[in-house]
Amino acid sequence: MKILGIESSCDETAAAVVEDGRTILSNIIASQVEEHRIYGGVVPEIASRRHAEAIVGVVDEALKEAQCTLDDIDAIAVTYAPGLIGALLVGVNFAKGLALATGKPLVPVHHLRSHIASNYISDKELKPPFLCLVVSGGHSHIVEVKDYTDMRVVGRTRDDAAGEAFDKAARAMGIPYPGGVELDKIAEGGDENAYALPHPKVDGSPYDFSFSGLKTAVINLIHNKEQKGEEYSVPDVCASYRKAVVDSLTQNFLKAAEDLGYTTLVTAGGVSANSLLRRELERQCQGKYRLYMPEKYLCGDNGAMVGAQGYYEYLAGNIADQSLNAVATLPISETRFTKQ
Repeated sequence: MKILGIESSCDETAAAVVEDGRTILSNIIASQVEEHRIYGGVVPEIASRRHAEAIVGVVDEALKEAQCTLDDIDAIAVTYAPGLIGALLVGVNFAKGLALATGKPLVPVHHLRSHIASNYISDKELKPPFLCLVVSGGHSHIVEVKDYTDMRVVGRTRDDAAGEAFDKAARAMGIPYPGGVELDKIAEGGDENAYALPHPKVDGSPYDFSFSGLKTAVINLIHNKEQKGEEYSVPDVCASYRKAVVDSLTQNFLKAAEDLGYTTLVTAGGVSANSLLRRELERQCQGKYRLYMPEKYLCGDNGAMVGAQGYYEYLAGNIADQSLNAVATLPISETRFTKQ
């Protein structure tokens, strides 16, 4: 079965053709990073306009690379939640138009579910149940994946997501957007023990995260040094801050795995490409847990992950009618559409 996956939840216009939820036939991404870099972050209105300009070409290229036409496609999957509402609407309405014109089933896909599904492409033997750490610019969750479309959140951030915390700290140090990616690179040359930073915990909720206090601590450190005219090492601050964030992520994730009895662990989302996070999980899981991580090119937003999850949503009967709408905020365990 061939699924055309369409993704437009933030600043990447992406489309892919995926076969049987596991094999990429094409994967095309039009990135807007360079345009948003001058603003220090994604500007929603600009993102929406660029999606509208790029989506026809991106989908055409995905079909060409897969050496197929719309007649060869069995269903059209699209990210409908969560994300920037204007950006989502471009992808949703384009997919609805394609489905209406071709008579193909329209499959709504939750953005975080599709991030998890990127692992089905990287590791074809992976099957639920497993415990997944989903970490991105806007989300930090620990998710029980009981089946391909049956999920439960057991831990989440109470404030900033890990990716957001990386980006804001990077901005305070003058590191250009996308800050989290650049901070990770700079941290590789720093001393992670150079600066003492808090390792936040949430009382009474051992699986939940909180990064706002840590973010404030590093911004105060930077500002205090600057106000006093004192020098500080950017690589050392980056390394110390990265270690504090990664320690929080790994400790809570592994505690949840131990308490809930999971031996198969999975990561997903843009922050799962973080160098230290990958190293630490590999080290701490060795001999105790089976660890799966998506290949780095699948960690960020892409159409292949939408096509992969779309396959399993289709098999579960999650096919929408033409009333499908974009949803800016939606828990991973929920759906919000009328079935066909």
